[in-house]
Amino acid sequence: METAQQNIQHHPAYNTSIIRPEMHAEDFKLRREEMPPARLKVIRKGLLTLHTLETMAQNIYKFQITNQPTEHNRQLIAAMCNEMTHLQDFQVRLYEYNLKPSKLRWAYWLVGFAFGFGSRLLGKKTILRTGIWVETKAVHHYAQLLETIEWDDDTRKVIEKNQADEDGHINRWKNLLKSTH
Repeated sequence: METAQQNIQHHPAYNTSIIRPEMHAEDFKLRREEMPPARLKVIRKGLLTLHTLETMAQNIYKFQITNQPTEHNRQLIAAMCNEMTHLQDFQVRLYEYNLKPSKLRWAYWLVGFAFGFGSRLLGKKTILRTGIWVETKAVHHYAQLLETIEWDDDTRKVIEKNQADEDGHINRWKNLLKSTH
């Protein structure tokens, strides 16, 4: 089985400095047409997983941001915005497939709050370590979902781009952590 890092290396390079990729009206599609129910069920489960995890991720960053005018806070704001983009990506895909977000996503909002605010209380190193840990889990989870689900080409590209973004976050947090020693 491929590791998450190997999975990224097998895909085209994505520019992770782009926080919000441009979208056009023709990019939106109704994707459920003539899809076997079994395939739709697996896609639904995958999209719900990604949507709820991105809900948690954007809240982690939101509650790690302090009121200090620091480079670290600027980076957290950019990461939060990027996670909000991912959340929107998966919410759009849910609706394109005629599906709805989970009614239990509020629980992931609370988990994001707990990780974000808790790590903020423990300081910058804990914030960075939390980011590395959470994003490493995300990259691995993305790899599993890419490997096990038959996605349409457009959705696969969005998932691959978002996975590359998460890997970019890991590298950014590792570099900042090195500079705090």
